[in-house]
Amino acid sequence: MSQAPEAPSPVARSLRLWVLAATTLLGVVIFLWRLGSSGLVDETPPLFAAAARAMAESGDWLIPRVNGLPRYDKPPLVYWAMGFFYVLPGQEHWNPLGTWAARLPSALASISVMLGLAQTLLRWPQQGQRQALTALAAALAFALSPLVLLWGRIAVSDALFSGCLAWSLLLSWRTYAGARRWWACWLVLGLAVLAKGPVALILFGLTLALFGGLQRDWRGLVRKLKPLRGLLITALVALPWYGLAVVVEGEAFVASFFGYHNLQRFTVVVNHHLQPWWFFGPVLVIASLPFTPLLLLGLAQALACWRRPVQAGPPALSLQRFAACWLLAVLLFFTLAATKLPSYWIPATPAAGLLVALAAPQAKRWAWGATVALAGVFCLAWAAAPSWLPLIHEPEMPALAQELLAAGWLPWASGLYGLAVGLALLGLRRDGAIALLGLQLPLVAFVPLALMPAWQVGDQLRGLPVRQMAQQVLRQRGPQEPLAMVGIMKPSLHYYGRQVVLYEGAEPVGLINLADRLAREGRQGLVPSAAAPGSTVLLVIDQGTAARLPWRAVPHQQLASQGLYRLWRIQRTDLQGQAELLLQGGQRPDWDLPRPERY
Repeated sequence: MSQAPEAPSPVARSLRLWVLAATTLLGVVIFLWRLGSSGLVDETPPLFAAAARAMAESGDWLIPRVNGLPRYDKPPLVYWAMGFFYVLPGQEHWNPLGTWAARLPSALASISVMLGLAQTLLRWPQQGQRQALTALAAALAFALSPLVLLWGRIAVSDALFSGCLAWSLLLSWRTYAGARRWWACWLVLGLAVLAKGPVALILFGLTLALFGGLQRDWRGLVRKLKPLRGLLITALVALPWYGLAVVVEGEAFVASFFGYHNLQRFTVVVNHHLQPWWFFGPVLVIASLPFTPLLLLGLAQALACWRRPVQAGPPALSLQRFAACWLLAVLLFFTLAATKLPSYWIPATPAAGLLVALAAPQAKRWAWGATVALAGVFCLAWAAAPSWLPLIHEPEMPALAQELLAAGWLPWASGLYGLAVGLALLGLRRDGAIALLGLQLPLVAFVPLALMPAWQVGDQLRGLPVRQMAQQVLRQRGPQEPLAMVGIMKPSLHYYGRQVVLYEGAEPVGLINLADRLAREGRQGLVPSAAAPGSTVLLVIDQGTAARLPWRAVPHQQLASQGLYRLWRIQRTDLQGQAELLLQGGQRPDWDLPRPERY
């Protein structure tokens, strides 16, 4: 029978504290450095941020609401977490762009996963591993995943869900390995259900099912985790909100949250996110670069015991096999799902970090050679950036290549990857764990010295014009004057303008929809009204849409221009007249058909 780890000596306790302190410091550099220096990234983050801010300002913490409508797509935990920071006073001083409050849950959840991985390996070092080095390397292998670097810094629910699920799975393995608080994993699993929904239960259960088969110790796993009592704890944490939401919102909540955002996303393609069945194979490769060869080796090592007729090993030394089952559970489930997005892989990234760190010390020569070669390719690619960056053509950011080249961070990017290659080669003379840290530490510096300057350039080109247009709206808007945006649709206009915005596409039906919605659609913050003489609407339109029929045929007064965007004031009667011409041509409004993810 496995036992809890023996009480550590004073030296071991001191070492653990130093490793956890170093992990925290590195997490702060990776996820908190200049977190609030740029605006919210369209298209989804402003919806999360606006709903959380509305909760904090209205005091209604039950149902998220954004742009005058309820938002049923995610449970409330991420909104509660963001809303907690929006409640804090002095927002205009410490949170002027709204991004500190909105992004902190993602950043803090990512740092907590780093600490969870490190702490687990410090308490249960695996056979043949350098305890402190492997713990720190696992945390960094997770944090330096390209997906984690992105989603750990934006205002969506994925990082928080991944953090809750990771902690619930780590705690379940720790219970199996000998920890006494069996109930802790089930309590945190309840938070994961409040962060994303029933998918947390499926991924948790599938991971344990695969691990029970690979470890050949179903009885021990069930005995220690007590699943019946555990699921009751999970239900007590998660079900009260779901029950209240059903009571208050009724069929609309059930049909949208359970029907569309859970069942329908799994069974059919939604929002045009059609991908081939093998989609997550390339995502697996990309998400762990440049450590992917070590990940594949670690996965192969963990699954090598699959065909053995005896138990694969003692519980306390089974972390590598558990991580493999965790990763495979995510891979299998989302491969079967009809709707596929890169962000669905984020729950697998903590497991990938464990597999990379556990494979590195005794990695085969081919794995280390491929890993160092990949880092070298990145070094050369950044050095050659002046040749390939001008090939990037982004309609919303036509000056992107020039601004990136002028920002001065490209030599840092190339130099840091070159330093990583050199330190890894030096470390390989001693030990694979030392080599892995040598490869990782320069990539930590890549975040503040290269990634953040590039992010800032993108924000200035793509986000700043929308924020400036929102300020123009606040200056120009008359009392009760409705606001619309057509063509390129940016929810950040709603967030920064603090107005209900009617969003429509550039097609002719968009004009008909807008005229009809102004006359008939009612929502919180918007009262429908007839197109009477003298009534106007403010319209934010991008220059490409403004040049297209039927929009260019609508008489308008241009009030402001920022980047790609123009601010028009349109007489409602002129808009209605153009809509009637389109109706006579056979066009029909379709705005009132079901559109579950309306802005």
